[in-house]
Amino acid sequence: MHYLADGLRLPTNGLDYAILAIYFAVVLGIGFAARASVKTSLDFFLSGRSLPAWVTGLAFVAANLGATEILGMAATGAQYGVAVVHWYWIGAIPAMVFLGLVMMPFYYGSKVRSVPEFLLQRFDRSAHLLSSVLFAFAAILIAGVNLYALSIVVEALLGWPQWVSIVVAGAFVLAYITIGGLSSAIYNEVLQFFVILAALLPLTFLGLKRVGGWDGLTGSLEASHGPEFLTAWGGTGIGDPNPLGANWLTIVLGLGFVLSFGYWTTNFAEVQRALSAKNLSAAKRTPLIAAFPKIFIVFLVMIPGLVAAVVVPKIGTAGSGLTYNDAIPLLMQELLPNGVLGIAVTGLLAAFMAGMAANVSSFNTVFTYDIWAKYVKTGRDDTYYLRFGRLITAIGVLCSIGTAFLASSFSNIMGYLQTLFSFFNVPMFVVFIIGMFWKRASMKSGVWGLLAGTTAAMVNYFVVYKQGIVDIPSEQGANFVSAIVGFVAGAVVMVVVTLFTAPKPEAELAGLVYGTRSPGMAEAPAEGDDAWYRRPALLGWGAVAIAALCYIPYSF
Repeated sequence: MHYLADGLRLPTNGLDYAILAIYFAVVLGIGFAARASVKTSLDFFLSGRSLPAWVTGLAFVAANLGATEILGMAATGAQYGVAVVHWYWIGAIPAMVFLGLVMMPFYYGSKVRSVPEFLLQRFDRSAHLLSSVLFAFAAILIAGVNLYALSIVVEALLGWPQWVSIVVAGAFVLAYITIGGLSSAIYNEVLQFFVILAALLPLTFLGLKRVGGWDGLTGSLEASHGPEFLTAWGGTGIGDPNPLGANWLTIVLGLGFVLSFGYWTTNFAEVQRALSAKNLSAAKRTPLIAAFPKIFIVFLVMIPGLVAAVVVPKIGTAGSGLTYNDAIPLLMQELLPNGVLGIAVTGLLAAFMAGMAANVSSFNTVFTYDIWAKYVKTGRDDTYYLRFGRLITAIGVLCSIGTAFLASSFSNIMGYLQTLFSFFNVPMFVVFIIGMFWKRASMKSGVWGLLAGTTAAMVNYFVVYKQGIVDIPSEQGANFVSAIVGFVAGAVVMVVVTLFTAPKPEAELAGLVYGTRSPGMAEAPAEGDDAWYRRPALLGWGAVAIAALCYIPYSF
């Protein structure tokens, strides 16, 4: 287990603790205020579909400002350099725009309460049950990442043992989600968004001042890490070495298409915020509003990571006792005066609680609606499911505490998260995208596509990469290739299964396939329409060739 570096304790005083205490009081106050509006299960799980777009938009981006964004992206900056911008400008913004303009009309217009429920309408119960189980499992693993990251900061702040930090932090998140449901989580995420900015801005500016500004930072990094560390695309030619261990093909396809679209368009922890919007227009604008701050947040997490690589040159090296995850706490210790330190600690705690709350609230919705109510206890009254939702929230937090210790075994939690996304989000995305654009995709193709995609991604990671069958230079590069392989395997299997099984009756596809008539959807296509997206078999076999190309650079 990777504990926080020995001796890394933040010099906090009474002012810092006062700021922290005020924040916790406000968070719990929001939870109790939101409780008054929770009268039905829809209120608890989806805020009664009543929230304005600016609230859901800020909550959408704040829900992602968890361990991935703060510790994970700063760690990635310290480890790989400026290439971290790919996770934003290539790996987030295009997919967020696609979600708002193309996919939200399907989600919101079909009145589904979760992402797996859409698969029930488009395919069948087997695809629905498998996707629900996979998503619930992944949500708990990812919530554990955020909880582990939160414990790092609590340990640095108070000096508590890591297990105590994890348990106490989990209990606090459990309290405000259980009290106020999704409304509590969302309104707290709006507050947390501004608190996070207040934490990251001084850390970024003081970090730059410490290393002599941007010129001093780049000069030091070029001398110690080489010029490729300071470019996003440098060294990414086929066969060229670079810190990321990936080439432009795996970056564009693996991260920019498969991983990013898989995460942003099918991850219910994000989509749930848009589904809570008051109407279709607000739901479509939710990810578009979130995309604007997302463009610039990269600088607030990348620069501290780069500064850490200069200020603590031995970070992440063998025998140093410092992991890349320590970058942010190390800078806080080195740079921030009291008062500002309290704001920074509060901001980090806010970020991690937002990330964990997003995954726990999506987990309780999927488990209650898509597993318990559909397959275990059917036909109960709404009050029963509301009570069960609160119970499963507590169980989810307890499970997250367990998976937090698993996350602690990874030096860079961002690499761990990308591995999880390639296993769980990518296969779901390929099933969604083919089901939405190919009317002929059969009912049984959904479950087999999910199985094939998940299995292929795991085989690539644990066998091809871990056993050294193909020499892929880095874990991130392996994740990009796993995502592509999972996508291609799922697509090909869906096409093959469709050829031998019955399609869903066309009358049941209204509003579920692109071009079919449904309120808020596009009109049906004209006769003879043969657009490229109606020929996924051609796309699937083209993707096979592209996936094969991704292995070629690592074979020589």
